[in-house]
Amino acid sequence: MDWSKFLGNFARPLFYLGEIPVTVASMVQFIVLLMLVILAARTVRRMLRARLLVRLPIGRRDAIARLVGYVVLALGFMVAMQTLGVDLTALTVFAGALSIGIGFGLQNIANNFLSGLIILVERPIQLGDRVEIGGVQGDVVRIGGRSTTIRSNDNIDMIIPNGEFISEQVVNLSHGDQKVRIRVPFGVSFGSDPRKVEKIALEVAAADEHVLNIPQASVRFMGFGDNSMKFELRTWTAKMAHQPDLFRSNLYFALWDGLKKAGIEIPFSQRDINFRNPIRIKSRV
Repeated sequence: MDWSKFLGNFARPLFYLGEIPVTVASMVQFIVLLMLVILAARTVRRMLRARLLVRLPIGRRDAIARLVGYVVLALGFMVAMQTLGVDLTALTVFAGALSIGIGFGLQNIANNFLSGLIILVERPIQLGDRVEIGGVQGDVVRIGGRSTTIRSNDNIDMIIPNGEFISEQVVNLSHGDQKVRIRVPFGVSFGSDPRKVEKIALEVAAADEHVLNIPQASVRFMGFGDNSMKFELRTWTAKMAHQPDLFRSNLYFALWDGLKKAGIEIPFSQRDINFRNPIRIKSRV
């Protein structure tokens, strides 16, 4: 086997980038350098998260790590191109054509990527935040370059494009503060003492370990309904902000026990039916 001829195939130009010949050997060299750059970016990002930025909040830590990772990727790509002898100024025409392609075919991808950068810089949402967007509520578990992953209480991951967090209305239930107020509406019979109901509801809130003392829980008399007097127990919590349904359920159980023990009835809907014309029922004897 003629090894010189075999190795010569690797040095044979496949195509030209400007005036620079691109060979199999140069392409392999470029791919290897690019893989090393990607590995270096991931390593730097991992070290920043796990060692250098451990004292920062998790959201800010992830944002800085990702931005530094993108910078390493960009610099590494330029170094790899120059190592192969490619003059970056010769790529201006290619960059112009690429920008036109982005404007038409890759518009959504570019929009989501830029939106991801805005999210990392402005930090309207962070890892661990409880958010609601488009009727979907869950915890932010990952902020990527193109999309953000939200995990619901049913352990279902929803992948949402970053552009929606910029263009749509987003409710961040824990932005800057983990405390949230949970409202628990309930009703009692008309013969009940409203002040006694208020006292029982406040005792129920005070007995729950997840209810915060500051701000204090409160009870509001919301008015008279068709079948009951309407009340609303308003409590603040931090630990149960990510499980509001479970928190309400615990309070409802406690309210049921407390009101039943005090002899206060929780009514149900009732309807009286009156007939204009009496109906005679014949009995068969």
